[in-house]
Amino acid sequence: MTSLPMTSLNGKKIIVVGGSSGIGFGVAAAALESGAEVVIAGRSADKLKAAEKRLGGAGRVTGVAADMANEADVSRLFEQAGSFDHLVATAGTPPPNYPIGETDMDFVRGFVDGKLIGAVMLAKHAVRTLNTGGSMIFTSGINKDRPPVPGGSVVSAVAGSFTYFARALALELAPTRVNIVSPGWVDTEMWDEIVGEAKASYFEQMGGRIPAGRIARPADIAPAYLYLMQNEFMTGETVHIDGGQRLV
Repeated sequence: MTSLPMTSLNGKKIIVVGGSSGIGFGVAAAALESGAEVVIAGRSADKLKAAEKRLGGAGRVTGVAADMANEADVSRLFEQAGSFDHLVATAGTPPPNYPIGETDMDFVRGFVDGKLIGAVMLAKHAVRTLNTGGSMIFTSGINKDRPPVPGGSVVSAVAGSFTYFARALALELAPTRVNIVSPGWVDTEMWDEIVGEAKASYFEQMGGRIPAGRIARPADIAPAYLYLMQNEFMTGETVHIDGGQRLV
């Protein structure tokens, strides 16, 4: 039986946008364990420095402060990183949750700029230094499948758009591969900002409902990104890793 074409990450350079915390930090840690060199990018220089120390990596971790809503910063990120093999984008901000009749359009524009337009800018500048045989992996989420009501229309539209973005980009950039990871709820720092002290009760309630029986940790989600980097026959796809949350 022929095995799947899985490539090693040993010695590969991976850029993780949003790598100072949450899912991105989990991906960076898993990539380091697999022998990769990692560049983590985010807005906060202090958080990046702290993440570098936590990751260790024997000199295989570099932090680059950059705002993904600023094209000059995005361009500089790839100039500083140099040639690389895989791009992972996990960065995000708390989504708008207004009922449609109360929508704050400035907040919405900021969210779209940071998430969707940011992904477009990353792809635009990544192609200049992405090595042949490499890949791009973006992150959507459960809100496209289970939109919160009220207030889920904007985040659902943005999350859902990533599937079609990847499909079109996979054709345009072939043989460079482009894929999406779509996680469910994950216990990250962002939830502290969204619900604060109510996080524990939120997670207990949802964890009891989903088939997996608990809320994911970043370490549960990171292997999906590594799989997409290593499998040379996966492109234009959305990988759902949500513990069955879409089913309930």
